[in-house]
Amino acid sequence: MKYLLDTNVCIQILKGTSDRIKSKIATIPNEKINIPSVVRYELFYGAYKSNNPEKTLSLITEFLDTFDTAEFNDDVAQICGKIRASLEKRGEPIGPYDLMIAATAMKSDYVLVSNNTREFHRIESIKLEDWQ
Repeated sequence: MKYLLDTNVCIQILKGTSDRIKSKIATIPNEKINIPSVVRYELFYGAYKSNNPEKTLSLITEFLDTFDTAEFNDDVAQICGKIRASLEKRGEPIGPYDLMIAATAMKSDYVLVSNNTREFHRIESIKLEDWQ
């Protein structure tokens, strides 16, 4: 089984604010964990607007270098469009970055790890875990 980490999980790992997440991630080989390119963008954005961008960028880069990237590509874009249309028809839209992250997970049959289960549970057939 392979896992895809959402932004909120990455932030908790980086800040060391969750012993449960820290314990869980320690049991999984790094090659079974991927970070979506969209999450990488969100982490870099946060670093650049932080009070100490240089230090935060260093911390984030070291963390991200540990894991492979799950790319947002044309196949993922098609899945993303399908999910968005389905959710809008049901009157249950979610944010654009969450759509992109979910589609990335679904394309490669990853388990999405997120604390934002309220949003992601709206998506049919997604594999979702909350390690918190």
